[in-house]
Amino acid sequence: MKAKTNRLFFIDAMRAWAILMMLQGHFIDGLLDPIFRDKENMVFNIWLYFRGITAPVFFTVSGFIFTYLLIRVPQKGFDNPRVKKGIKRGLQLLLIGYLLRMNLFGLLNGHIYDSFYLVDVLHCIGLSILAVIGVYLLTIQKKKYLFPALLLSITILLFLFEPLYKQWSFSFLPEAIANYFTKSNGSVFTIIPWLGYATLGGFISILFTRFKDQKYLYAIAIATATLVGYLLIFHSSNGFVFLHRLTGIELFKLIEMNNYLFIRLGDVFVVFAIFMLLRQFMTNKTVLNIGASTLSIYVIHFIILYGSFTGLGLYRFFNHSLNPMVVISGAMLFMIACTYLALKYNQHETEVKTNISLGINYAKNKGVELYSTSRPIFKEILIKIRLFLSRVFKPAK
Repeated sequence: MKAKTNRLFFIDAMRAWAILMMLQGHFIDGLLDPIFRDKENMVFNIWLYFRGITAPVFFTVSGFIFTYLLIRVPQKGFDNPRVKKGIKRGLQLLLIGYLLRMNLFGLLNGHIYDSFYLVDVLHCIGLSILAVIGVYLLTIQKKKYLFPALLLSITILLFLFEPLYKQWSFSFLPEAIANYFTKSNGSVFTIIPWLGYATLGGFISILFTRFKDQKYLYAIAIATATLVGYLLIFHSSNGFVFLHRLTGIELFKLIEMNNYLFIRLGDVFVVFAIFMLLRQFMTNKTVLNIGASTLSIYVIHFIILYGSFTGLGLYRFFNHSLNPMVVISGAMLFMIACTYLALKYNQHETEVKTNISLGINYAKNKGVELYSTSRPIFKEILIKIRLFLSRVFKPAK
């Protein structure tokens, strides 16, 4: 039982680290004056590189956690309670993703801005959860190796063919749907290729579950993750050059020219190795609570930074205008504020939801009472209107 708990501890710690890196990354990227974005500056380059690790880690960990919970229960197929919960969660993330991009002032004026239809992290994670469920249901009656094999195959295929499909405009689709597949309209993330990190996370979680009783599970996992990460980061590009020379297939050359997906995949494996190695120190209650509160933190950070619903966020007032000293200090305060508010919300989540539910029921009951009370009055008014109209339009004798 302890091994299972420890595995979830290091995964929750990874998720906490990823969400905090996302907070500071979004804050600094959105508010730092372009004049200070000097790629010749070593400090800025290090920050830029680590910022690029955040999203792959977050997607991979999300796929890991959901798949781990999906396969650990004895029920199979649609009898698995995690299937229903996962579908609900996936749809919930899609809904929240759209709500965060809604501008109430524009809506009141009868206008929906184009940014409402853009796709972001929550949309992609929501669809990734639904995709993992779909693969699970398709393979549950098959041999055990098919589910992990298909998850790994999805990752490899999406990453290999990214140079081809990234050029497609998907103009044959409605723009709201096309935004899930192309960044040409302004989407920050797209389901392809980012689903690949989630399916990889699912694959890794299956390996952990299958070999959970192995004595040297962590020793082997750390060594394997380190080796795979090293090879992908430092040798995958040369590997694709070699494959291009060997086969003459142009696709391998295109991958090597912009080999960010496989390099970032290597980063993900290295991060896994580090957190597994330090898993004994990953049991801090606050860190674990942050890891379990990522959705709340994401929503709060989106509202404060980008001004969801009102458009009155920090990004509107300080967009690309701050110097490094101010933006770094602000990023620290921003991380603390978002995390604190999210943890406080989670402490009182049941109470908040209960009050909201009570408010909705109260409004509903008052509406019914108002309808019941006013119905005879409206009926009498309607009769009088009908009599009046019959008199006005009565045919002349």
